[in-house]
Amino acid sequence: MATLRTTLRGTLTAAAAAAALTAALTAVATGSAHATGWPPLHDGGYLYSGTAGTGTVTAVDLSDLGTCHPLATPARSVQVVSGSASVLLYPGTDCTGAHPWATGSLAQSDLPAASRSYRVVPA
Repeated sequence: MATLRTTLRGTLTAAAAAAALTAALTAVATGSAHATGWPPLHDGGYLYSGTAGTGTVTAVDLSDLGTCHPLATPARSVQVVSGSASVLLYPGTDCTGAHPWATGSLAQSDLPAASRSYRVVPA
């Protein structure tokens, strides 16, 4: 009887974990992992002049690795969906500043400070 209870408990735990994972993946796929005002996630990299994916949009060429790009309008939020690239965001122009902020290859976040330049790097 103990084996049946243990097996049933394990099966229920696995089902609950699978349901939670499915809900989390659905939230990320629909762009609702963060605030509801974010644009939906889609392939590519995007910098926004406002928080939560608002304001002027700058598309990031994720295939242009290593090149420093100045921004005409400072970025306050970022969204990246890529399997192979991430973005380093710098507070100064010409990719300067003591502490660049890195996105990772799947990101949707407000930046800790305005960024005035960026560089694409391998994830």
